[in-house]
Amino acid sequence: MPMSRCYLDARTAAHPFDLDEGAPPPDTFYLTVDMIPREAWDPESPVRRWLHTPNIDRLVGDGVMFTHACTTSPLCGPSRAATLTGRYPYLLVNEERAHDGFEFALRADDAIFPEYLRAAGWLTAHIGKCHVGAHRFLDAFGENATPWDRWAPPMADDQGYLRYLRELGVEPPIWRDPITGVCADGMPGNSYGGWIVQPDGAKFPEEGTYSRYLSWLASETLESVLYQRGDSGAPIYLQLDFFAPHQPFMVPTCYEERARELAAHIELPASYYRAMAGEDDALPLVYRRYLAYWGLTNPAVARRYMVMNFLQIEALDAAIGRLLAALDRRGLYEDALVIFAGDHGEMNCELGLVDKGVFGHPKVALTPLVIKLPGGEAAGTRVDGLVSLLDIAPTVLGMAGITPADRLDGLSLLPMLRGERSDRGRPFIFEAGWHVCPNPAVALFAEIDDRRLMYTYNATSDLDELYDLDDRSYGNLARDQAAQELRTEMIRRMAAFLRADPRWNCWWHSFRLDHARHLDLAGGDAQMFRPEH
Repeated sequence: MPMSRCYLDARTAAHPFDLDEGAPPPDTFYLTVDMIPREAWDPESPVRRWLHTPNIDRLVGDGVMFTHACTTSPLCGPSRAATLTGRYPYLLVNEERAHDGFEFALRADDAIFPEYLRAAGWLTAHIGKCHVGAHRFLDAFGENATPWDRWAPPMADDQGYLRYLRELGVEPPIWRDPITGVCADGMPGNSYGGWIVQPDGAKFPEEGTYSRYLSWLASETLESVLYQRGDSGAPIYLQLDFFAPHQPFMVPTCYEERARELAAHIELPASYYRAMAGEDDALPLVYRRYLAYWGLTNPAVARRYMVMNFLQIEALDAAIGRLLAALDRRGLYEDALVIFAGDHGEMNCELGLVDKGVFGHPKVALTPLVIKLPGGEAAGTRVDGLVSLLDIAPTVLGMAGITPADRLDGLSLLPMLRGERSDRGRPFIFEAGWHVCPNPAVALFAEIDDRRLMYTYNATSDLDELYDLDDRSYGNLARDQAAQELRTEMIRRMAAFLRADPRWNCWWHSFRLDHARHLDLAGGDAQMFRPEH
């Protein structure tokens, strides 16, 4: 195929890439959700029997489901930075809790994969959350893009949303009896949302929720992009980043009957009760700090949190359906590449915790990933091997015939999607840093003897963690005598990974001190003294 050398900035020759000028690439639609619990999408979860998510189910049925897709970070900004750049992020914190001087937005000279599409002649559009620095999105989607760069939606000052509500004849929502945690002193703590109504107590329509607004805006934007395309044949890339099901939940009261139905089937995990009894001595202190922070010590309130979380997912599914209907109406769905993914997981009362945190636990690390190929190729198939959200960028670029000269840490999933390779045998890592409290931690994902494992090294704790990702009880195997050979092997594999790349010197020197007895070290000057300089 003929190839041409292109640049994101032809004047400076910045970020060169090769463009395959062969067959035209498919229109691509990338849909992301924010902080979704594993049991809501895991095909092995009993909760799936009770949840009503026909639109997500449609994508799963029409696409390839990756059951062990892992994020690179438990936080929104760092995870999104990695997914968009295809590289491990230097971001380890969200901006709202960043120390002065911390990086919490991508640098001006970074490149995110939609920029390559735009430079190659694609029509690019974005709706929703950004959280990596709006300037990067303006370069990728144009100066008319309106990415919001904060952790929660700008509902009180989003002029587009307020205009949308006015046209519906609806007042902005308020919470009715929100879910509230308990502070350490027994006083009311964090508010996690719940039922929403209008200020006068009138019902708030589902059509007025922020998720439905985003899907409406995406549909309207699609119409504009199609008008812009005309007969040019230029491929379209549209990215829709939902905030849901991230709390604070905003569930309209039309779901009250569903709440009663779900409540009959939803039970707290066994680890919730162990955490309430203080049986957490096998885990680092960071988990106890988060237990105090989230404060859902009342089992009835915790169960209500879980029910509201699942209701928010059902409402989110309805919003996704609106965009899929727009694709159907325009005849775009069948031949498009559609990607559905999360940014990270949600504890959802595991260990008594909710939301996420700076710890290396499977519930925050595992996230949904579904890829629907054009023309129904590989529809309804499942891949159980370990993959990373880092792989999304090279996959989309590979479908577009784009090969960046810049280093990418991810690998294209196209061979796995097409059944050409089922196991890449490649380990990768996950990093945690700062949030409610600091906990510098790094986790390694690897497959050993058909077991998919996650090993977490907490740099400020003498307690490490080892999880079998297929064990839904999430027991920490690090102290299990029967698992010591596995733990030692994961320690050695992490050592090899950290030593191989100077980016991980920040972890390696601490790791080698804590695990020297497991490693075959030949000494050496750990100060990295370089007399020639």
